[in-house]
This record gives sequence, C-alpha cells and structure tokens, in this order.
Amino acid sequence: MIQDWNVVVTVFQGGFKRAVRALRELGRVERSPYHNVLVMTVDNPLGLLDAIERRSADDPALYDAISRVAPASRCFDFTTASEFCEQSEAIALEWLPGLANRSFHVRVHGRGLGRYLHTQDAERLIDDALLAALEKEGVPGAVSFDDPEQSLRSTASITVPEWPCGLATI
Repeated sequence: MIQDWNVVVTVFQGGFKRAVRALRELGRVERSPYHNVLVMTVDNPLGLLDAIERRSADDPALYDAISRVAPASRCFDFTTASEFCEQSEAIALEWLPGLANRSFHVRVHGRGLGRYLHTQDAERLIDDALLAALEKEGVPGAVSFDDPEQSLRSTASITVPEWPCGLATI
C-alpha cells in the first residue's frame, strides 16, 4: 500500500476499474483501506487536476467514474486530535501570505477522521487560527463560503495507523 501518497481520489460506485485504468497512466495508484477511495503518488499533485480534465475531454466516461480528486501539497502523520490540530494549523500558517487581503475557507474531507475530530470542528479550528494570525499581522482576511478567493483543503485518509493526512491550497 502506498504510504507516500500525495493525491486521494474518490470514485463513484461502478467506476472503480475505469478510474484505476485511466489514473495508472498518470501516476502510481492503489486502493486505500476505504471503499471507493484510491491513493496516488504523482510528481505534480495540482497538475494532476489538469491532466484528468484533459483525459476526461477525450474519455467523458471518466466523469462518471471519478467523484473527487484531492491533491495534497503537504502530508503528515498523526494519532490524536491534538496532533492533527497542531500540524494542520502549522501547515496552514505557512500559507498565510497568500491569504492576506483575501477571502478564504477551509474544507476538510475525511475518511475515518470522525474518530479523532469532526470535520466541521477541524475546519473551524484552522479558520480561526488563520484569522487570528492575519489579525496579529495587521492584515485583513475573511472567511467566505459564498465566493472565496482561496480554498484550503485537508484530505484526511486515516483510521489505519500510520496513514498520513494531506493538506493543499487550491
């Protein structure tokens, strides 16, 4: 099983084999411990989004196979809710300069995360840490769910010990 993944792909029911065949041409892909969830390792996680879009133009059936593609520019391991919170905040704060004078929101998508922390609580925690850091810097920033200029996404694929969590800004 891939331990150094940097992309999580969820697939629609009945689309698993089609998704795996298409994605294997773009990077290393394997099953995760979760139903209809794949993990990948690619050289350019954000570039994978464009590659899948181009591939889907040639093969529209991929739209019926792939539900969500979640790239992760940073990954980390954790075993407790407090470790998740500390590491998520630390990584999100690295992206602070890109959030100055902009609206943003945080989205957490997870499988098995509930045993550690509810996704809405995790989103709020990271939002609050970013807003406090922006305020401390004297720079405006705001959370917006309607029309954010920046979206930070956390893809947590855990429950199985030693599985990392990934974070990306999109």
